Amino acid sequence: MHLTAPATRSTGLRDADGAAVASFVLGLLGLLVLNVVLGPIAIGLAAVALWHGTHRRGRALLGLGLGIADLLVLVAFMQVDHTVSWGF
Repeated sequence: MHLTAPATRSTGLRDADGAAVASFVLGLLGLLVLNVVLGPIAIGLAAVALWHGTHRRGRALLGLGLGIADLLVLVAFMQVDHTVSWGF
């Protein structure tokens, strides 16, 4: 007697899809707050999602682009304010 249902889908692919979505959300959020933390996390999650072959490739690429944009925004504001962080 089986107590669990048979696995029909690989959890690795589902994890890669989740990493792509998380990368996009964190990259978007990083444009507003904590870009020094959320930018690299978004880049890392996008890289993991792309490495594992996600079905949400576009979302992973957007997360990668937004993560890079987070760091570029941080550098731009550091040049203007001469500080390590920025706020509204």
